Amino acid sequence: MKIIRLLPVAMLTVSLLTWIPIQAGTIKGKITAKKNKYLPHTLIYVEGIQGEFKAPEKHEVMDQKNLVFVPHILPVLAGTTVDFLNSDEVAHNVFTPDKSADKFNLGTWPSGEIKSFTFEKRCDNVCDAVMLCNVHPEMEAFVVIMESPYFSMADDSGSFQIDNVPEGSYTLTVWHPKLKAESQAVEVSEKGTLEIEFKLKR
Repeated sequence: MKIIRLLPVAMLTVSLLTWIPIQAGTIKGKITAKKNKYLPHTLIYVEGIQGEFKAPEKHEVMDQKNLVFVPHILPVLAGTTVDFLNSDEVAHNVFTPDKSADKFNLGTWPSGEIKSFTFEKRCDNVCDAVMLCNVHPEMEAFVVIMESPYFSMADDSGSFQIDNVPEGSYTLTVWHPKLKAESQAVEVSEKGTLEIEFKLKR
């Protein structure tokens, strides 16, 4: 794997972490795929960053609207609580068969109500749990549990950005529910921005 070094730019600050790296850079880039519909379902994260990262007190939200989970992919730091809303006029259920989320089943509840679950399980870098509804078997989404906050979801154009990455050598990895991309070794220097590209494929 080719190692890419950063070019000096202005230093950024961070308030998300329990500690603040003195020397930090930014990783930004672009995801490409044969079909653009796959781009916003792409998660990019940095492997190998050590530290104690406190989960946010504010809850994340996954809604059920028009018989679809929104968002389809929800990355969260380990220890984060997710509120599952029901914005439809029909009853919904949320469950997962995955051990990474304790195989929970929140039951079935009517429109306008919320049920919550805290994703406490920890694993190496990332683990995912599929979210399903036993009332509507066509519904599917994923909560991806992260070990550090250095991750980003690509937008509709495939662009992503990860800020305040501590100086060091890491592996930049892509997670996607259907496609794959080759991981890349990166070397983050102080006060820099790295631009990188990934291509999704089967």
